[in-house]
Order: sequence, then C-alpha cells, then structure tokens
Amino acid sequence: MDVITTEGLTKYYGSTRGVEDLTMTVPEGSVYGFLGPNGAGKTTTIRCLLGMLKPTRGTAQLFGTAVNLDGSELRRRIGYVAGEVIMFEKETGRWHMEYVSGMRGAKPSLADELVERFEFDPSKRVRELSKGNKQKLALILGMMHDPELLILDEPTSGLDPLNQEAVYAVIDERVAAGRTVFLSSHILSEVERVCERVGIIRAGRLAAEESVHSLLAKRLRELEVTFAEPVEPAFLASVPGVDKVERIGERTLTARAKGDVIDDVIKRLAEKTVTDVEIELASLEDVFLEFYRAQEGEDPSDDSASDAETPARDDAEGGEVR
Repeated sequence: MDVITTEGLTKYYGSTRGVEDLTMTVPEGSVYGFLGPNGAGKTTTIRCLLGMLKPTRGTAQLFGTAVNLDGSELRRRIGYVAGEVIMFEKETGRWHMEYVSGMRGAKPSLADELVERFEFDPSKRVRELSKGNKQKLALILGMMHDPELLILDEPTSGLDPLNQEAVYAVIDERVAAGRTVFLSSHILSEVERVCERVGIIRAGRLAAEESVHSLLAKRLRELEVTFAEPVEPAFLASVPGVDKVERIGERTLTARAKGDVIDDVIKRLAEKTVTDVEIELASLEDVFLEFYRAQEGEDPSDDSASDAETPARDDAEGGEVR
C-alpha cells in the first residue's frame, strides 16, 4: 500500500508559488527522503500532507484517504516533528507529553522507552532545556504514540552525534516494524544514512526521484595520482567523464571523475607505472549540488519563492507537534 500519494499537488500563496504539480508516492514500510534547498517547497508540501494548508489544486492522500483540514482521525495515525518547534516555556517535558497525548487521543506507548534512549529528563521545564534537549522532547512527542507514518522535518537539528545515532536507531526499528518515514533534511549524511529513496524538489516541482543507491552511484570522485615518470594532463582528460585535470609537479595529476567511470580510469592508469593513488568519494551533498548545477545551467539560489514566504503562517503552524 502507498502511505503517501500526491497527484498534481499545487499550492500558491496569492501569486507566489509554494509547490506546483507535485506527483509522488511513498510505499508502506519505506524511508523517503525529501530534498531541496530553502524555498524549494518542502515545508509547503508537508503542511499540505498534514491538512494544515488547503491545496490550490491537486490532491494529497494518506493511507488511501484524502487529506482535509479537519482530518483529526487521520492525523492520529501520524507523528510529526516540525523544523521549528514552539512549546510552553513554563511547563515540563512530562506535562507536554500528557498534554499532547490527551489532545491526540492516542496512548503514548513508546514514551518511557524514548525518554530513556534519548537520555531526556522530563521533569525539567522547557525554558531550562538546551536546544538539543528541546529537540529530544519534540522527537518524543512526535514518536511516542508509535505512529504508522512519521513525518520528520530536520529531526536531528541540534543533537550531538551520539544522540543522532539514537534517533537513527529508533527510525530503523520502527521501519522494521512496518512503519513509514517521510524525512525532510538538509543534513545529507542523514539522508544517506536512513533513506532508501529520495525525491529532489526544485522551485516547487519534483525534479528527480530515485533510490539513494542509484544517486550515490553518480557521486563524484576526486583523484590524485602520482606516476613513476612525468605525465601530461591529457592522459587522464581524454577519459570520458573525467574533468578538471591538473598537474602538481611533474609526476602528479589531480582530477574529478563523474558517475560510473572509475573502471575506465583504472584501465587508463594501468597503461603507466603508478606509485601512489588517492580516491576520495564525494558526499551526497556534493552529488546533490552537482545535480542542481546541471539543471539547465540554473543556480539553485535563483529560486524566487521561500518556504518562509509567509512568516506569520510559519510562526503559527511550524511549531505544531502532531
């Protein structure tokens, strides 16, 4: 079953684009990464999925049911952690857990386990918490009722590496139990760590969709090769998919290899005596940026709209935990 389905989903704020003609599906039991720069339409999409915004046109369905602004029954099956969470500063973490459980009408079956695993002290008031501990509380509130669908917007913001790993472990376990995760993140190492498939949104439209494995197969490789004798840059530059070849001294070349060309590079190097070689894999972030640069020669910073186009709406809605 597809847990998330959108068909031509479009949202405009007056004449300003939020998201346009977005069509995608997220199957049950998967972790789907939703990538794009600020202003691409990620937050608008999430708010439409949650019934917080009414689309200008198109449809969104969760669990085969159309999303609407009064979808309390549907949202009970969802856990949502917003990118910016607003809480009651004078109240404790435990108070928030009881308050949200009452509003949601769902038993917080995982609350005690998450408190322990995230090493969170629920007796402290929110105003006494660090940014990282506020994020832990937001995660507990979003995940404690063991939702069938987790929608996470920058879920590990402010967490140290150990706590990030604790969050990833919980995500892995919930997915193994059949849950579905929709993850929007700027931390591309996070996407690489937990996601199976990614959608890349650009200027409100879904520009690409593929598996993380396929995307990483396109990653760049930075090469530094030292030969036993002087070699001209053309020796490597003539290999398809290799560019930015430069010579360091007489016997060392540096270059960039794009895509699945490493076998061709190795065969070319075998024609000479190599005394040293270093190959550094580019990160998913580098792949992502390269993808954006390649799109019709456009600059991602040219996106005219922003997910913060309507600051008042962001302040009011962005802090909800469902």
